[in-house]
Amino acid sequence: MALTRTLPAADDCARAVGETFGDVFALIDDWRAAITAMIDGAPGGVLSADVDAEVERLVVPRLAEPGALVIGGGFVAAPGFLPDAEWHLAWWLGHSNTFGVGDGDSTVRRLEADENPASENFRDYTTLEWWRVPARTAAAHITGPYVDYLCTDDYTLTLTVPVRHGGAMVGLVGADLYVNDIERILLPRVRAIAGSATIVNGAGRIVVSTDPHRATGSLLRQESLAGVEKIPCGDSGLSLLVG
Repeated sequence: MALTRTLPAADDCARAVGETFGDVFALIDDWRAAITAMIDGAPGGVLSADVDAEVERLVVPRLAEPGALVIGGGFVAAPGFLPDAEWHLAWWLGHSNTFGVGDGDSTVRRLEADENPASENFRDYTTLEWWRVPARTAAAHITGPYVDYLCTDDYTLTLTVPVRHGGAMVGLVGADLYVNDIERILLPRVRAIAGSATIVNGAGRIVVSTDPHRATGSLLRQESLAGVEKIPCGDSGLSLLVG
C-alpha cells in the first residue's frame, strides 16, 4: 500500500540518490564507450597490454582526484576474450582505498589479482553478483552493500556495466564506492525525512537507513513493506522507502 502523498524531503532525497549514482554511472559509461571503441577499432583483436594501457589512461586520473568518490575501477575481461590472457582484470585502486596496505599510506595502484586458475588464490569472478547479473540482463547493475574481499576488504557498492562486441559480452567496466562515503553524502538527506526512511537496491538490500533495525547490507523482508511508499531514485535502480 502506498502513502497518499510524498513528502518534499523524500523527493529531495530520491533526487539526490539518483544524481549521486547517476554521476558514477555516467563516468563508467564514458569508460565503456572508450574501451568499446578501442576493441571495435582493432579487427585483429586486442591484447591484455592494450587493455591495460587504455584502462590506466581512463581510470587513474579520476582515482587520483582529491576527494574522489570512486575508490576503484577498471575493466574485467570475459574468460577467453583476450588471446594472451584467459582471465584478466585491468583494475586500479584509488588513494583512499586502503586494500592491502594496512595502516600505511595508499596511492593509486594496480590491483594485483591472481589470474592463474590452477592457483589456490584464484577467484572465478564470473560467479560473483557484479558479473553474473549484467551478464544475464545486459544492463547496468549495483551490487551491495557487501564486504568486497577482492578489492576493498570493506563494505562496498560495486557498479558494473557490460561491454559488448560482435553481439557478445566481452567484459564489463565498473567502479567501487565505499558505503561509508555514500552514507556521509546521503544520510543528511535521509534524516531530513520525518519517520523511517531507507534506501535499498533492486534486490531489497539496504544501503542506508534511519531505522536502527535495518542494518546496512541486510535484506529487507517483504512483510515489513506494508504501508511503505517506494520512490524510484532516478535511473539508478535504487529506491527510497518511506514510512
